Amino acid sequence: MLEINLSLPLTESTVRELKVGDVVKLTGTFYTARDEAHKHALDTVAAGKPLPVDFKDSVVFHCGPIMKKIDDNSWELVAAGPTTSSRMNALEPEFIKKFQVRAIIGKGGMSRPTVEAMQEFGCVYLALTGGAAILAARGISAVKGVHWFELGMPEALWILEGNGFGPLIVAIDAHGNSIYEKVDEVVAENVKEIRKKLEID
Repeated sequence: MLEINLSLPLTESTVRELKVGDVVKLTGTFYTARDEAHKHALDTVAAGKPLPVDFKDSVVFHCGPIMKKIDDNSWELVAAGPTTSSRMNALEPEFIKKFQVRAIIGKGGMSRPTVEAMQEFGCVYLALTGGAAILAARGISAVKGVHWFELGMPEALWILEGNGFGPLIVAIDAHGNSIYEKVDEVVAENVKEIRKKLEID
């Protein structure tokens, strides 16, 4: 198993070298964005307005963080667990195409249209274990800012600084391979064999 330390922002060539099963850690600036932030970003661009950040070559974390306000200009990250990524299935392909994001962090995998968008534009899906929100927060050294707080704390666009954030598993690579689909295939084959042994039609 290969473990790779990546510095952000990423390049398409770096992302296309990653393979399913690789373990990565991230250092540099990345963003949280759940479904409301995805929609808001796409709507903002569609209206001809600028975004507050540049998503190109960036990493987006499907996360609704818990933050503690320190003063008017600073926040402390308490927990940063991954959100189930299927919530973003309807928006992610267009988001990847429009903004040239290089990696998505989340849990549970994503749909085939998103896998195809990742393959076409050069993006990977990095799986983070659910239920480890406080542990995940340890890999984030600073909260650099927030936008769209009017969407609510978990839906806002948070700017985070990672310092060896991870470990993250490359669960969907930029070549159309998905660990989730491979698991489904194995399960389907196992069910077939079990039904055969039990003589179930």
